[in-house]
Amino acid sequence: MSDDKNISKIIIQDQNIIENKELNIWEALIPVIGLVGLLAYNVYIYGDDAISGSNQFILLIGAAIAVVVGLFNKVSFKLMIDEVGENIKSTVGAIIILLMVGALAGTWLISGIIPSMIYYGLQILNPTIFLAACVIICAIISIATGSSWTTSATVGIALIGIGEALGISLGMTAGAVLSGAYFGDKMSPMSDTTNLAPVMAGSELFSHIKYMAITTIPTITIAFIVFVILGFTQDVSGATDTSQLLNDLKATFNINGWVFIVPLVVIFLIIKKTPPLIALFIGTLLGAVFALIFQPHIVAEIAGVEKLSLNSAYKGIIDAITVKTTIETDNATLSELISASGKGMSGMLGTIWLIICAMVFGGIMDAIGALARISRSLLSLAKTTFGLFASTVGSCLALNVTASDQYLAIVVPGKMFKKAYEDRGLAPENLSRTLEDSGTVTSVLIPWNTCGAYQSEVLGVGIAEYFVYAIFNWLSPLTTLFFAALNIKIKQLKSK
Repeated sequence: MSDDKNISKIIIQDQNIIENKELNIWEALIPVIGLVGLLAYNVYIYGDDAISGSNQFILLIGAAIAVVVGLFNKVSFKLMIDEVGENIKSTVGAIIILLMVGALAGTWLISGIIPSMIYYGLQILNPTIFLAACVIICAIISIATGSSWTTSATVGIALIGIGEALGISLGMTAGAVLSGAYFGDKMSPMSDTTNLAPVMAGSELFSHIKYMAITTIPTITIAFIVFVILGFTQDVSGATDTSQLLNDLKATFNINGWVFIVPLVVIFLIIKKTPPLIALFIGTLLGAVFALIFQPHIVAEIAGVEKLSLNSAYKGIIDAITVKTTIETDNATLSELISASGKGMSGMLGTIWLIICAMVFGGIMDAIGALARISRSLLSLAKTTFGLFASTVGSCLALNVTASDQYLAIVVPGKMFKKAYEDRGLAPENLSRTLEDSGTVTSVLIPWNTCGAYQSEVLGVGIAEYFVYAIFNWLSPLTTLFFAALNIKIKQLKSK
């Protein structure tokens, strides 16, 4: 196609990197500047409600600006639409997982799994140790499963409920959950990003994990210490204030330990490398079965009947899976916990809408060559070893903002910076570690990034609320820059 003669595609790990020789850096930044400015104004007008729909349209406006820039630089509209299609196609798995997480939360609520987690958690965890315990629990689950998403969708939801019952800030709890979850996600050999980063950099998986521990262990240690200190600032009387909630939980649900079989089965399946989507689907079905066994009165209430029949049981289960679940109680706190947990598949549609709009913007930016141009411009600033590390970090952050996808934030800089690290005699582990320290963990801090949209929806906490407390996530890129600036553990290529 004659209009596209200056554009080349490089296929890497099922992702396209498109370069446009006619596009300069200022043109590449026009859609970014426009998007950030419009989003800032939109949040000023709508506040926390911006995520409900207005931000989605702003992303489409940003995409329209990028289209104009692309047409001005001889990029065909067809190519842009094709790239948007590829981008949206790449998120199909994430979208289905989101729907399944909503379904799982619904059956786990009516089966008593989440209420039982909250009930026993309130008895074990007091405000002083709660935040630190969140970090440890989520780190263990995430290492075992290799997935921060699965960790949030299972124990994360329960921990948010416990924290709210203890009177602890939702932002603090979410920050502790995400710090532990993303630590485990980074360090687990079963994590997709932990496997992707060394492939892009040319390093070996376990060598990458070992080298990554040099910056990751100090970062999670600092985060853990901060959460311990925050724990001592909490009102320890909160534990005694939960007695009424415990009684109401027991009066509403059949609280027992047998229901924990379901989450244990899900975690076991993922440890055995069962695809997360299949594991979540099985967890949803098991939750439905356990609801009929242990909580038939709850299923009947949702179905709007006094006594269950085959038809009403079917209706109660399907309603819990697909739409928002409400269970009437006299305890306002308990009713709020139930309302926050039982979202069903419909509760995830707002996030899916956001992801699709973000992929439209990211797809257009990729198609016009803006993503590659921004990364190359950052690379050109790397005159020193520290500058190279800083440029990599900046590129990963820029891709998380512009492409709205953590995988592109690893793939694009990984391709662009690989030779530069080799030319400076730096081992590929330096690049793979930096990609994870800045690409993987910061994705959850961007509201329109797939990870940020997912985590804020699943946990029911806005990014503005948990940003400061997601200590591990924003501290990780700073730690890698600190080590680079002081030349600490910067691995060199071995002489041949």
